[in-house]
Amino acid sequence: MRLLIIGTLDGQVGAASQIALAQGAKVQHVDDVASGLNHLRAGRGADLILADVMLDVGALIKSLESEHIAVPVVACGVGNDTQAAVRAIKAGAKEYIPLPPDAELIGAVLTAVAEESTAFIFQDEKMGEILKLADQIAPSNASILITGPSGTGKELMARYVHLKSKRKNGPFVAINCAAIPENLMESELFGHEKGSFTGAVARRIGKFEESAGGTLLLDEISEMDIRLQAKLLRAIQEREIDRVGGKKPVKVDVRILATSNRNMETEVANGNFREDLFFRLNVINIEIPPLRERPDDIIALARHFAAKYAEINGVAARPIAEETQEKMLQYAWPGNVRELENALHRAVLLATGDEIDVEAILLGDSQLGAKPDNGDASQRAGGQGSAADMVGRSVAEVERDLIINTLNHCLGNRTHAASILGISIRTLRNKLKQYSQDGFSVPSPGGDSEHSTA
Repeated sequence: MRLLIIGTLDGQVGAASQIALAQGAKVQHVDDVASGLNHLRAGRGADLILADVMLDVGALIKSLESEHIAVPVVACGVGNDTQAAVRAIKAGAKEYIPLPPDAELIGAVLTAVAEESTAFIFQDEKMGEILKLADQIAPSNASILITGPSGTGKELMARYVHLKSKRKNGPFVAINCAAIPENLMESELFGHEKGSFTGAVARRIGKFEESAGGTLLLDEISEMDIRLQAKLLRAIQEREIDRVGGKKPVKVDVRILATSNRNMETEVANGNFREDLFFRLNVINIEIPPLRERPDDIIALARHFAAKYAEINGVAARPIAEETQEKMLQYAWPGNVRELENALHRAVLLATGDEIDVEAILLGDSQLGAKPDNGDASQRAGGQGSAADMVGRSVAEVERDLIINTLNHCLGNRTHAASILGISIRTLRNKLKQYSQDGFSVPSPGGDSEHSTA
């Protein structure tokens, strides 16, 4: 855990640092927001920022978002300054810690951030075999391609491999290749020099240099533009990168992990992905099956999430009713573990009886086990006997309804919806943008790392 403290914390920097150090964190301190941003741009990295609430926390968070630096921010201030606390939370701070610092509270925050849920909850033999393979190959430096449908836990597996590797004390840095615009991806990966392009206000260290000595995860690698794939291949082969606008190459020592929810052989065959890069990444493949193919995990995970969210929300823990468990096993869970987790989070808040019953498990606009009516979007889109519903409508209209209804089913999760629809996240983004411009209501993003406003 790398902790960056920004500001004086009302004279409590020393106390907060000592508490964090006692929790095993590595602590760095800077005086102001500009210094904090320079610290991150220089590739020194942080897993959590403790920011003095008297600083412009909103400006800090906006800068982090605009520069695609994914670090959670927790504000700190004197205990009775409620207005400052409210402003910080509204600006995007994850939490507010009153000063002087309380050891248990800071410890809990650090634990929550550090707990990337690297411990797998499983009962199914399939997952047991997969984890055995992960344990066997983790100590090597080999590149690993982790594949499987959206929501199965590919990034979780990558973190698990990192913590089992010889690089576990180094940084783990992830970049979502689907969430970063194409024109910024090269800079995100390799960094840039000041003035190398419009908006490059300072030198920025890229993800390769930031993860030196550790692990770099290229999440959803299949979404990367093919023109950038050649530069990525060179970086992996030569173990050196060129910053945008730089004059000489920079050596890097990084282990590469990559994930994809697509069939990579098909992507290569279709010309969407370089074959040589695929072979370079796919030294070893870990394939995570969909949740429906490991039914023994469904109830184990559901019980785990029910207990977790009952504790987080301060409500009474309820067992899952037998009927609910039976319905869970019958449902296909197209969103996999992510959909199951979201469903149980809602159920914990909605349940009113002594147990979590079927009515508390909401999936999109329906309850678990509810039978779709004749107007169900999935039936109109492709079910038998649905042709009459589509006669007289254009292909574009049918496609639009299918995309928007799928997105509603996924509660706005772009990554999940794109996976179900069989299209790239970029294609989905472009279509949603067009629908918005045409005046159609588009579900807000939810449950994924999408930064698009479409």
